[in-house]
Amino acid sequence: MVAAVTAREVGTHRYVYTNGVRLHCVEAGHGPPVVLLHGFPEFWYSWRHQIPALAQAGFRAVAPDLRGYNQSDKPPGVESYRPELLAQDVVGLIESLGPSPAVVVGHDWGGILGWLVTMRRPDLVQKLIVLNAPHPATFATEVRHARQFLRSWYAFFFQLPWLPEAALRFQNFGLVRHALRRQTVRPGAFTPDDIRRYREALARPGALTAAINYYRAAFRYRRETARLYRPVRGPILVIWGERDAAMTPHVLDGLAAWAPDARVLRLPDASHWVQNDAPEAVNQVILAFLSQTWVAR
Repeated sequence: MVAAVTAREVGTHRYVYTNGVRLHCVEAGHGPPVVLLHGFPEFWYSWRHQIPALAQAGFRAVAPDLRGYNQSDKPPGVESYRPELLAQDVVGLIESLGPSPAVVVGHDWGGILGWLVTMRRPDLVQKLIVLNAPHPATFATEVRHARQFLRSWYAFFFQLPWLPEAALRFQNFGLVRHALRRQTVRPGAFTPDDIRRYREALARPGALTAAINYYRAAFRYRRETARLYRPVRGPILVIWGERDAAMTPHVLDGLAAWAPDARVLRLPDASHWVQNDAPEAVNQVILAFLSQTWVAR
């Protein structure tokens, strides 16, 4: 049984200045840093089950609101959300935590940024853990197939001006509520209070457009981002909830070419929202991976 948590119970709130923006972060624990990167349409709170577990295990868990989300800065314009800029935000955040490299854990968009940071600055990433986020290179290949193209309909819809914002705001963020409640496997994975928090974060001035601009910028600056792609070696774990409504498992095809040492753990009874659907299992896997001495395969 997963107990409900409050924002104050999870950790200390503070701000970090990096790459020209101010990022709101929640932090708990002392020890080696673990940076937790959320996805769309989330914010730091998506790690509410992982932050206390990591702190209790002797780690310093740091979960930011990514650029544009919740209490972090929301610079205007699609160009402000280029994937390369977003990765630089994370690089600056890691560097602010001290001289040692960090463990990076990312879900959805946060996972994509985890891949980009590891490719761009492998010296800053001790271990990478990715939850239901494709490698950007393998996704670019897979989205050409109808099986993934149809599931990615929203990413193409988000390329339109103003209409995506209107659609998501309709009926008090009804589409967001549907995605969080109807696409999960575990009953109560998102409580009414959780849904309220997500809606409030998205309703902050500028937050919704900023979140959608991630997708707009990913499309417009895809060639710029592709220049960051390079194979990386070392400790990488991919946790995959197999009942993902947005991603087919084929987005993992070809991963070995880009991350030859990566290990993939599939959870058959978890959805795209894997760390909320199966928080205890995810926590156990993460802590076990962090305690291991890495041996390349």
